[in-house]
Amino acid sequence: MKTIRIGLIGTGIIAHQHVANYRKIPGVELVAACDLDRSKLETFCDQYSIPVRTTDYRQLLERDDLDAVDVCLHNNLHAPISNAVMAAGKNCYCEKPMAGSYKDAVAMKKAAEHFGVKLHIQLNMMYGPQVNAAKKLVERNRLGKLYHARSYGYRRRGRPYVDGYAEKEFNASYWAGHGALYDMGVYHISQLLYLMDTPPVKRISGSIYQELAMDEGRRKTSGFDVEELGVGLVHFEDDLTLDILESWAIHGGPFPMSSLHGSEGGLQFTESPAGPKGPGKQVLRYFSEIEGYPAESLLDVSAEAYRQSKIDPNHGYYQDSQAHWIGVLRGAIEPIDTPKIALQTMLISEGIFLSEQLKREITADEIPELSQSIAVRQQETDFGTLDYPPYPFY
Repeated sequence: MKTIRIGLIGTGIIAHQHVANYRKIPGVELVAACDLDRSKLETFCDQYSIPVRTTDYRQLLERDDLDAVDVCLHNNLHAPISNAVMAAGKNCYCEKPMAGSYKDAVAMKKAAEHFGVKLHIQLNMMYGPQVNAAKKLVERNRLGKLYHARSYGYRRRGRPYVDGYAEKEFNASYWAGHGALYDMGVYHISQLLYLMDTPPVKRISGSIYQELAMDEGRRKTSGFDVEELGVGLVHFEDDLTLDILESWAIHGGPFPMSSLHGSEGGLQFTESPAGPKGPGKQVLRYFSEIEGYPAESLLDVSAEAYRQSKIDPNHGYYQDSQAHWIGVLRGAIEPIDTPKIALQTMLISEGIFLSEQLKREITADEIPELSQSIAVRQQETDFGTLDYPPYPFY
């Protein structure tokens, strides 16, 4: 088995999750890490025994012993840093969302093609037992003609920083671009696009909100200027629609989980209730008819996943995003086209924001014309001013 050597840029909250996932995969070595904050960098590298440490990402990219670089930065740094990684001839794994704007995301996809390297976007809800089972049902026409999907994500009160979770940059548009739709909605939208085989978008309408009270001290510190709730309706070709409801904070009970509906059947992601022996397990709810009688089945996806893990040597590469990435780097599997799915997720998200801004429905053709680069151009560091390449970053 080939050892895959990884470098990381950024050592914040998400980097800890990435490292935890890499450490579950045999034959992955964390070689180098970079962060502008020297103290945070040293603590991170000591915790995970990462030998090479630098505060300048350009020094990391000069190394010739890395199979890939993992970009774990704020959204508006994804495009300039990821493209620098690819311009250095290195394969790039980038945290979601793909970028801060559709225009910046397009530049990333073009860079991967231009430099002939691999690009993978972290869309973790496209993997695992539930979605693997759902994909099989769709591909084997158990749902018939698809005509509607629902993308739902719920937090009752879970806005980053102002409600006590994560860093203040999550809710500042300068760093994050947008809020709940980028932080959570990306997962749910991309999951459904994957199941629907990324159908072409025709038009989008949407609205965003920031209405609930918050601690004024934390609002001022963070500059909270992104949405806590986003809603949208997407029309695709072939009379297929998708409605979206994504909440960081709302006065309301839990939303149902995402669902997909067709002429012959439907499915909904769910979990069995927790019991005295522990949390509930993932199941997939499948709706159909038998001789005219409405029928409902609960697919025990965990049981089949266990069986497949024993008989399919590549099964593990479809259980989470990073495992899939390592399988691709090893040449063991063909990649799911995450740049394509992530780019269309960006198109839909930006369509919602533009619809809110223009107070009307917007066509898919308008979005590339109206989208603007919002990537971070410059940062002050301990070693001076760090200038990032201007759009298109390479």
